[in-house]
Parts: sequence; structure tokens; C-alpha cells
Amino acid sequence: MSESPARPPEELTALLHRLRDNVAKVFLGKPEVTRFALVALLAEGHLLLEDVPGVGKTLLAKALALSLGCTFHRIQATPDLLPGDLIGTNIFNQKDGTFTFHPGPLMSQIVLADEINRATPRTQSALLEAMSERQVTVDRETFKLGPPFLVLATQNPYEYEGTYPLPESQLDRFLLRLKIGYPERAIERDILNQHRVGEPVESLTAVLVPADVVALQQATRAVKVAEPVTEYLLDIVDATRVHPDVKLGASTRGALAFYRACQALAKVSGRDYVRPEDVKELALPVLAHRIMTKAWDQGGRDDATPIINDILAKTKVRV
Repeated sequence: MSESPARPPEELTALLHRLRDNVAKVFLGKPEVTRFALVALLAEGHLLLEDVPGVGKTLLAKALALSLGCTFHRIQATPDLLPGDLIGTNIFNQKDGTFTFHPGPLMSQIVLADEINRATPRTQSALLEAMSERQVTVDRETFKLGPPFLVLATQNPYEYEGTYPLPESQLDRFLLRLKIGYPERAIERDILNQHRVGEPVESLTAVLVPADVVALQQATRAVKVAEPVTEYLLDIVDATRVHPDVKLGASTRGALAFYRACQALAKVSGRDYVRPEDVKELALPVLAHRIMTKAWDQGGRDDATPIINDILAKTKVRV
């Protein structure tokens, strides 16, 4: 990512507040989920929203994308979706005998992959290069993506009919996995009233431009992480590799994602340094989808939440 002149901290803080308030206009009652979505954006990561249908996964993704002033495409994943439908194809022009590349929806700064686990594994794998390298290759020609480049993906739980589990290598490319949950009754009443006359998200306008997003991401990389906090983070990562209920622990890529997410959370919280509390708060959304439990081999649900909570309870901050 190319460097640009640093902006004053107060200007960056104002940008974050503007973005958060704009998303909150239509995504009601879940400020902590919005906060984590901003963490993914600032840490230059990708966001996976996993929950039952109808709780606002697509709404959050669309609200964030429409607020950023970036090029945006929505992909509705289906079993018949092909890799070329994402990336684009070369089409032969009979008049002049040449091929012309027609870009697919993946050639955008913000990509919403709705119900990603309804696509086949072959199509899911087409996202890997884009998510990890921020580029795609078509007939030996490479096309750069962004900056910024962010994939917002939604998926239903695996037990729902017509879904395919995401491969571990792709799950590892998502910085955070979030669950939204059902809203409280009062919030749900507000949602009903808000949607009475139409779809509120369609009226959202951009409050940032791509240069603002890049400036926020650059500032996030400058957030300080003291050595004891780094050691605390690494102790948690190491614990996922030796826990008796874990078959495969977090990778070094996972540790780096954890580190960058902590920097981003500090920035979103208005600080230029990471606290141990940031590490503890992010352990579950960053690490739970990156480890494989032994229950997976026994046919059980691959839910690492209890394991992460056990690790956090036993791991202390170094003084």
C-alpha cells in the first residue's frame, strides 16, 4: 500500500465517528458488531458474518460498503456460480480477431459475497488469491485489486441445506468471524418501524472516500504494541497449539492477523497503543475459526468457543 501524507489524529477520529454513525442509521442495536466490522476495515482484513438467516448479516455488509465511497459489487453465491463469474473472462471479438477482458464483480474495492458457503468449493477457492494477494490472474495476466480491498462475506451455519463448509485455507484469510444474534425486543420494534416504508439501507450515502480509508489503514499500522502485550498475544496463540482438545492450532498468519486486529481495535477506540484488554476481546473472533478441534474428527460441531475461553482464563498478562 503506497504511503500518503499523515493526517492529524483528530481528523482520523472524526472520519471513524462519521463512518460508525452512518452504519448505525440502518444497522440497529448491535454497536459491538459494527465496531468489529471497523476493526476488519482498518486492519486491511476480510470479514465473515456467520449466523442464521434474517438477522442482518447482509444489511451490515451493504451498509458498510455503501458508506465507504468505494467501488462495490454484491455477489449472490449459488451452487452454479463459476470462478469466471467472479473474476471475469476474455471474450473474443470476431471483427478484429482480438480478445477483450470483461472484469467480473471481484474487480471492486468492496465485495459482498452473500451466502458464500452456498457456492461450490471450486468457486470458493477462486477468492483465495484475491483475498490473500489482493490480485487476480486471468490467462497469465495479473490484475491488482484496491486499495482498499475488502471482502465482506456472509454464510449460514453448515447444518442448513445446500451449504458447503469453507476450506480451512480460506477461513484463515478472514480476519474476523462474527455472529450477530437476535436483537432485543425494543430494537426489533424499531427495525419494524424503520422498514415500514421501504429499505433504509438503499438511502445511505457515502461518508468517506477511498483515500480516507487508506489513511485510516496507514495510521493503524503505527499503533504501538508494548512487549508485554505482544508476549500475552503470543502466549494465547501458543496455547491453541498445545491445548488437549485442539487438533490444529492457530498459524503464524493467524498470529499476525491477531496483532493487526489489536492495533485496529485500539485505533477504533481512540488510542494509539494496544491494551491487554484489546487482545482478550479479539481472541474469540480472530482465533476461533482458525483452529480445528478434535471434535471435528468425531463428527461433532467444530465450535472452538469453549476452548478459547478456557485459554483466556488460564493465560495471564506478563508484567
